[in-house]
Amino acid sequence: MATTTDPVPGAPSLGEDTGVPADGHPEARVREPSRFPYRTISMGTIGSVLLLLGALGAGGVLIRDPVIGTGPLSWVRYGHGRMLANAVLYAGFGLLMWAWVRLGRYMLAGRIGTRPILVAAACWMGPLLVSPPLFTRDVFSYLGQGAQLLHGLDPYAHGPAELEILPNIVQNVHPVWQTTPAPYGPLFLLVAKGVVALTGDNVIAGVIVTRLVLLIGLGAVIWSMPRLVHRLGGKLPVAMWLAVASPMTVIHLVGGPHNDLMMLGFLSVGLVAALERKHAVAIVLVTLGMLIKPTAAVALPFLVWVWANHLPGESRVKNFFKAGALSVGIFAVVFVLGTWVSLGSFNLGWVTGLQAPTLVTNWLNFPTGIGQAVYTLVHLVINVPESPFITAARALAMLALAVFGVRQWWKSRFGGNEAIFRAALTLLATAILAPPTLPWYLTWGFVVAAAFPWRRRHLAIVVGVSIFLVMAYYPTGEQALYDWWFVAIAIALGVYAAASLLRPDPLGLIGAWRRQTGAAPVEEGGQVPAA
Repeated sequence: MATTTDPVPGAPSLGEDTGVPADGHPEARVREPSRFPYRTISMGTIGSVLLLLGALGAGGVLIRDPVIGTGPLSWVRYGHGRMLANAVLYAGFGLLMWAWVRLGRYMLAGRIGTRPILVAAACWMGPLLVSPPLFTRDVFSYLGQGAQLLHGLDPYAHGPAELEILPNIVQNVHPVWQTTPAPYGPLFLLVAKGVVALTGDNVIAGVIVTRLVLLIGLGAVIWSMPRLVHRLGGKLPVAMWLAVASPMTVIHLVGGPHNDLMMLGFLSVGLVAALERKHAVAIVLVTLGMLIKPTAAVALPFLVWVWANHLPGESRVKNFFKAGALSVGIFAVVFVLGTWVSLGSFNLGWVTGLQAPTLVTNWLNFPTGIGQAVYTLVHLVINVPESPFITAARALAMLALAVFGVRQWWKSRFGGNEAIFRAALTLLATAILAPPTLPWYLTWGFVVAAAFPWRRRHLAIVVGVSIFLVMAYYPTGEQALYDWWFVAIAIALGVYAAASLLRPDPLGLIGAWRRQTGAAPVEEGGQVPAA
């Protein structure tokens, strides 16, 4: 089946035809297969409900909870009750992951199109909208920083601990972030200020309203994905399965929740605008995304090349300088106005606030892990502090990232799809090399890359990585990366899930059970051929 655009040179390729037209344009008529994966969607929904129930005892619960508090259900947060809550939560996680992998198999076999994937994602996200925060406590920091702005305390100069009112919000901010300045863009702090103005000191309402507001970003991603797929040569069901129904989105970005979701909304719509030659709009949108979370700025230099290659004339140099000057001018206006409107002044304190997340040190950030490994070896011989090793490794990694980013930018000089592909690679490299690396950071590149062609084995790798990245933190939001038995289990589950995307029951466990019990196959739509 021919595509409407040529794939990006060097980009992944799905390989076999999935039965879904690569033309994901909104006007394209896609005939959905007759089978609808009701059981798979129901399995994931049950898993999501179990995540909700388990999170009441094992998630990011409040220090003083007005719902459970010290009442008859308070036992779920202590001792054996806490263990039971964790068991329920991880059982729900397992069901949700199993459902996502099954959905992926049906998609690759061409048995489902885009609509069942979006229905599944909606069903899986629904229960998590009212859940306690999952695998993070960042949302409490959002509320704390919004409360600071609301009550006249500069979030870029003070930590939430200095706020003397709204004690319920302040006491639930993680201790690490109690005294650190906000690392988020001013536009997001304005959003958080609006949430706190609406919900006050009611933290539960604040978490729910934050999630609902962040769904605007999810809606923007869903709107933009067919248009990106149409331009970038991917396949719409694959893109939606990766960018919307994935556990990185369902559990981390929505269940968390994380403001990366809103940033990705601005970024994805901005990329659509750039590819459709609405370049001024693209720069405005991506700059607004940067004012939510600064990472979006990584994409801006690549958009200059896209603009330059759309300009008429034979002088590539003149077109580049013209596009660059226009881009810088638009960026400056939006940056200044956005900061002024959000904060009431041109406050650049948020730039220095970007240092706050570097307090997080764990080996999920590749250079930090290298520094810790070298320190461990040296420490066997001589007693030295760890921090110089981490600092040196991070400095070298930032240099490598700068070289990589410039190289990708230069390779994008012919604009078009190549520039978007290189931007996605640079976003992924930023998440991996710049400190810190938090699991949901990898969605920056995943969402953009989802619109390109993919090979089956690459999709399997994404499955394994996604499952590990959800399990890298405990449901409470504390890291699990130094619990080596837990890490080994997470890696094993990720590898098994990755293999399961390409071949149902790769270890033959279910097949052996069926032969022993005489049970009939239960896979919807039958077996999916291996790649």
